[in-house]
Amino acid sequence: MNAKDLTLNIAVNLGRLSRWAIEGKEARINQFLIETEEYLNQLENTSKNPRFDPTFKAFKNKFDHLKNNIKLDKFWAEDVLTWANILTHRAKLV
Repeated sequence: MNAKDLTLNIAVNLGRLSRWAIEGKEARINQFLIETEEYLNQLENTSKNPRFDPTFKAFKNKFDHLKNNIKLDKFWAEDVLTWANILTHRAKLV
């Protein structure tokens, strides 16, 4: 997969994670956090436009925080959904 496809796959997964946090589906969240991390690792090793690097670095840090502090509430869900939107918009940069 190329960088744009990986970025969009991550964004789609984040949208799902947000919905499942609100619905209280912790098992699905854990499953998709693992998949999203795999996409993130692939993206790290894929050539990207340097203009995307600041967004990528910021997201990696935020993803680590979200992954290690799962909360099934609207605040966690909103953080995840915000990043889904950011990555969808920034996918055109990669």
